[in-house]
Amino acid sequence: MTGVAQPPPGGRFRPLTTAKSREVINAAFSILERTGIAGATPDIRTLALNRGARSRSDGRITFPRPLVEDMVATACKRVELSGFLRDRGIEIGGGRVHIGTGGAAVQVLEEDGRTFRDSSLSDLFALMRIVDACSSIHYSLRPAVARDLQDPFDLDINTAFAALKATSKPIGTSFFGSANVAPVVEMLDAALGDMPFAAQPYCFASVCHVVPPLTLAEEACGVMVECVRLGMPLQICSAAQAGATSPASLAGALAQGLAESLAGLVLVNMMKPGFPCILACMPFISDLRTGAMTGGSGEAAVANAAAAQLLRELGLPSTVSAGMTDAKVADAQAGYEKGYTVALAAQAGADMINLSVGMLGSIMVASKETLVIDNDMCGAILRSVRGVEMFDGAIDLDMIEQVVTGDGHYLGTAQTLDLMTTEYVYPQLGDRQSVNDWQQAGGLTVWDRARDRVAELEAQPGPAHLPAGIEAEIRARLPIHLKE
Repeated sequence: MTGVAQPPPGGRFRPLTTAKSREVINAAFSILERTGIAGATPDIRTLALNRGARSRSDGRITFPRPLVEDMVATACKRVELSGFLRDRGIEIGGGRVHIGTGGAAVQVLEEDGRTFRDSSLSDLFALMRIVDACSSIHYSLRPAVARDLQDPFDLDINTAFAALKATSKPIGTSFFGSANVAPVVEMLDAALGDMPFAAQPYCFASVCHVVPPLTLAEEACGVMVECVRLGMPLQICSAAQAGATSPASLAGALAQGLAESLAGLVLVNMMKPGFPCILACMPFISDLRTGAMTGGSGEAAVANAAAAQLLRELGLPSTVSAGMTDAKVADAQAGYEKGYTVALAAQAGADMINLSVGMLGSIMVASKETLVIDNDMCGAILRSVRGVEMFDGAIDLDMIEQVVTGDGHYLGTAQTLDLMTTEYVYPQLGDRQSVNDWQQAGGLTVWDRARDRVAELEAQPGPAHLPAGIEAEIRARLPIHLKE
């Protein structure tokens, strides 16, 4: 892909040793071969059995290891997610770290930082429009649910349209039913004008194909079939909750989650070998005292980093979850939980990090101000993934000699000036003033600056990549509820 700077490759952090990662992978293959999956529809069952799967006496479908290994070998290893503008596209696979939104928040946090209300279609559009202006956020998957829409068809159409109109970066959407896939693809196709969507797939479908533990989701599998038929790239999700819908041991949760992810990959490649499919293996964590999901825990951080490592070692495009703080507002808890969860996933080489930005309250709340704060954080994290780079002239002994015996500082050297904008990343919202200077400037908090930044972005003209004539045609043909 061309255009924006390539994200850095991760993979230096390996929470599992080579032996332990191999043990987890072997366990996942064994789960598929021994226990398999339930809930297959007649069409899925026929497809699987005709391609080498087996049926147990209790109706569960199992997958022999050689079959799974063959499907992994033939699976797509690099998934191109084109932007509506091609130069904003990204390539998923190989460990280059991309950070994005995602989730299904049902509330938004108001700009006062304390008030919550139900999310709406206009909120969804506003959040995705902010993503368009955030340099360290690479794609926009639906972060919130338009709760002001009740009809499933209207919801699916308008969710995709809001993303399409809000940003020219790659977008992701989801579907309530398989019948809604074709109308959305037709809309995405019409938006491009002369270029067919299949030739420029700027939108992917996020599909939770499995209901843990190890049971296929009937409607979601129908969506998966339709996406394959119509050429919409897939991000297939397993998100079991350790201690509830997967084993409490992190190793066991990883083995089951990987097995569920591989089951989806096998089925997709049975439908169409090499179809662009990203595995979202997202081990969620329970607070075992209450059973509630905890997205900001240290266990969540290391489990998702391990999931990224496992998929990387299999050579498969990966998505994990991070940044799912349990804090309800953008406070210190939100900062530290987002920081270490996203950092570990990035350092482990996750190709995509979903649910990572703009989310609060265990992904039940979305916030524009949090989104721009997180963009700052992600810029620093991506810089840390780059590590210490050795390049020609990085260590200049002559320069050191001249400075030491001359001015005694490096502030005016050619190297310092050259590296100011390449070696270093600067926060837009983070404050680096002295205490006195900060007080004299008004003593603004990061939330204050984020609120000002959101207001500044919203005052600017919106993205203009969708031609007005095409938008008018879409609005005339479909029940679009987003205000013009």
